[in-house]
Amino acid sequence: CAPPLYYGRDVTVRQLRSSPCPPAAAAAIMSRCWEYITAEQLSGFDRYKYSAVDTNPLSLYVMHPFWNSIVKFFPRWLAPNLITFSGFLLLVFNFFMMAYFDPDFYASAAGHVHVPSWVWIVAGILNFTAYTLDGVDGKQARRTNSSTPLGELFDHGLDSWACIYFVVTVYSIFGRGETGVSVLVLYALLWVVLFSFILSHWEKYNTGILFLPWGYDLSQVTISGVYLVTAVVGVEAWYKPLAYNILYRDLFTTLIVGCALTVTLPMSLYNVYK
Repeated sequence: CAPPLYYGRDVTVRQLRSSPCPPAAAAAIMSRCWEYITAEQLSGFDRYKYSAVDTNPLSLYVMHPFWNSIVKFFPRWLAPNLITFSGFLLLVFNFFMMAYFDPDFYASAAGHVHVPSWVWIVAGILNFTAYTLDGVDGKQARRTNSSTPLGELFDHGLDSWACIYFVVTVYSIFGRGETGVSVLVLYALLWVVLFSFILSHWEKYNTGILFLPWGYDLSQVTISGVYLVTAVVGVEAWYKPLAYNILYRDLFTTLIVGCALTVTLPMSLYNVYK
């Protein structure tokens, strides 16, 4: 009588309602589901059909072919939800690893004990692996004919949490101090990333189509690369001005805010209007 909403992609809402569990147990299961989604939303799962559009050249010509190759190595009995959750746990591990080596975000500042180079290598590998698993889980679901709206809810629910973990973790590259980023700016960047995530799903709610944002794939590949570059050149490389008095931290914050305001927001409004 475990609630399928939390544990399986291949169990439909209709099967949940026709569960052989005793009425009291079934009622308890349904009440637990309603703590996360309403009864009206739950009934909508029977009519829901996944629809997404991805126009990012990086995704179309590089990542999707790569993911199509990777998914062939997974056994068909491997649940897509397990792939999704495993990728999420890698991001959580990265977060706690950085929290251990850089608890107050000062390790990248001048005059402080820096994070060991091997930590950046591990962070880069795990971040890219998590990104890969996030791209493979849906392919595994379609490959095993176990794709359901509940699986998408689980996937995107974890993605909403991942927005916090990968932003805070990459913050340790610049940290606080004269060449770093203030905690207030970090807080603002977190909201910008969450705003972009929410905006994409608001757009889907109104259009019925999930237009995958270009910024996600570009950011994940860039972050993974920056971790590895930091392991080679050290955090001191980010102290130097990129040009004139513009620091790398300024480029970092400008790209996040600029992409949200000049690409994600206008395209979402345009798609909804159209």
